[in-house]
Amino acid sequence: MTNYTLADLEQAKAELAALNKRFDDYSGNNPDKYQADIKSARARVREIEFALKADGVLPKSEHEQLESTLDRLFPNARSKEIVEYQGQKYQRRFTPLERSRSRKSVSVWDKSWVKFQD
Repeated sequence: MTNYTLADLEQAKAELAALNKRFDDYSGNNPDKYQADIKSARARVREIEFALKADGVLPKSEHEQLESTLDRLFPNARSKEIVEYQGQKYQRRFTPLERSRSRKSVSVWDKSWVKFQD
């Protein structure tokens, strides 16, 4: 795993912002212009943030700490599966994080845990 710094994160965010601005300022007739670069830049920002939080450089919220614990205890939990941890029930959820340009398919899924209410 590569050791990232806060400067790497700031640089990645700046690159993403610059690409978004270039796309916003683009007046041509190609709706896909810059989209591959923007998608890669978003993935890089997520990767760096994840690594920095895993290394303890960036603090995790209480919910992120809980999710890390549940991920470690239940690594093979499937969508909508309910587990019990410290007397509480949690449900595994998957939601679209990134969709294709046509919005018809999901290219990246986000996984999370939510407190389950009976």
